[in-house]
Amino acid sequence: MPTIDQIKQLREETDVSIIECKKALEKSNGDMEKAKEVLRKWGQELAGKKSAKEAKQGIIESYIHPNKKIGTLIDVRCESDFVARSQDFKTLVHNLSLHIAGMKPYYIKPEDISEEILRGEKEIYQEQFAKSGKPKKIIEQIIQGKLKKYKEEISLLTQPFVKNPNKTVQEIINEYIAKLGENIVIKKFARYEI
Repeated sequence: MPTIDQIKQLREETDVSIIECKKALEKSNGDMEKAKEVLRKWGQELAGKKSAKEAKQGIIESYIHPNKKIGTLIDVRCESDFVARSQDFKTLVHNLSLHIAGMKPYYIKPEDISEEILRGEKEIYQEQFAKSGKPKKIIEQIIQGKLKKYKEEISLLTQPFVKNPNKTVQEIINEYIAKLGENIVIKKFARYEI
């Protein structure tokens, strides 16, 4: 049975509800690190379930860098106006706006990248390796790896989060889905730079 202090500490470290913290500590036999892992797993499962729900509410956030040469706009949606007005949601959206300013994504997710752009990148890679003398099979594997990395680098959801590079933007969003109990979707964004 977890103690009140353990539940309180886990709640402070994760911002997950007290009930979920208690359940996670019970499941992990009081081990704090295992409890955090349980909560992360549950968050991923919850995010999967919540993704089917329609996100009609939300906010639009803007960010202008202090040098006045970079600016962003982002439209992030959730299920209810109550969550849209919460400080946690506003913090998430603001941090996403900062991330876009710093990391320069072009697309929301890799599936949004057109085949034409990917074909162009593939041609560039093929030209780079044409005279390498490596077998075609190896070259094709290298090109596929480079294309995968390219898609991850230019897609917002697959980029390492600017404030925590150990997690992707999607993982951060999933944590907020678990925390707030609602689906969260990035509808669109724009980045401007002089």
